[in-house]
Amino acid sequence: MHDGHVLMRQYILLNPGPVNVSPRVRDALLRGDVCHREEEFSDLVAAIRSKLLRAFAPRGYTAVPLSGSGTLAVEAMVSSALPAGTKLLVINNGVYGERILRMAEAHRIPTVELRYGWTERPDLTQIEQVCAHDPTVGAIALVHHETTTGLLNPVAQVGVLAQRMGKMLLVDAVSALGGEELDLERDGIDVCACTANKCVQGLPGVAFVLVREKVMQKMRDYPRRSFSLHLPLHWEAQERRSVPFTPAVQAWYALDAALDELLEETVAGRIQRYRAAAQLLRHGFSQLGLQPLLPAAYQSNSLTSLFLPAGMTYRALHDALKERGFVIYEGQGELQSGIFRVANMGHLTLDDFRRFLESLGEVLGMARSLP
Repeated sequence: MHDGHVLMRQYILLNPGPVNVSPRVRDALLRGDVCHREEEFSDLVAAIRSKLLRAFAPRGYTAVPLSGSGTLAVEAMVSSALPAGTKLLVINNGVYGERILRMAEAHRIPTVELRYGWTERPDLTQIEQVCAHDPTVGAIALVHHETTTGLLNPVAQVGVLAQRMGKMLLVDAVSALGGEELDLERDGIDVCACTANKCVQGLPGVAFVLVREKVMQKMRDYPRRSFSLHLPLHWEAQERRSVPFTPAVQAWYALDAALDELLEETVAGRIQRYRAAAQLLRHGFSQLGLQPLLPAAYQSNSLTSLFLPAGMTYRALHDALKERGFVIYEGQGELQSGIFRVANMGHLTLDDFRRFLESLGEVLGMARSLP
């Protein structure tokens, strides 16, 4: 105990969010209690919206920050972005593609699903055929980085196709934006959902949606399928320097600090830092004899899925690494018992990853020495 508080051990988080953040981001929580109806908070909202656009979409887009998780931002996107009488084509090759499908169904949006294996990329010809044969498909929804496996979907190619076919493109970039190459304008993305607490390196509790300005104007006439998730409601309030509901004020201050750090590092610089970390880790995994789930061409810059070593359970591996200060992540669904995942997002250095590889080698060596 210290000053009435329990001192918690600080872990290196190798799960795909929440991530380790800098002292600067953590200190932003201490700016004091602020009423969200005061000018100070209005200034903060304006600053966050401006910085989001500078970082990710400098031309032709508007930013809508929201209190909640990345999943909330994706659901706000899905429930708000389609006019009445149109269908959503959902590309489903992981847990998060499946989640988009369930969101659309919950909001009574008609869907067409193209389902693929969790280690497969979508077939562009199939997407084109569905769009050509069903004129009621109004938009395509795609996850950029399927953290189920660490698979990168071909967003740019789907964007070219969507533009050619006259369809909107909705992208779940929750675990990609800031860590992967993405140009919203070039790649034909109309609506893009993300969160603060992955590659942006903020804290949980605030997410955001980037919307093409022309699409936002049209969206104001679309059906309001949700009371609190309707994007035009939030956008209209923010344009008036307000918010419709009580936000997670302190998390918004932390996002503001995280965006300052991102702009100083530059998005390109952060992508390169993540790529270098992934390369270091993957070389180390190979040296340790671990097998990746995906081919190198499909892998993201920020997460690697690996088959568990023979005879070792995820729980045993997780607990041994946590004792050494590192938190890894298990597989999901059908992969839960067969793989583990290592993310390299967050305020971490190459030395942190080198120490992790040393600890992983110790644990695997110990496991292999057991009878």
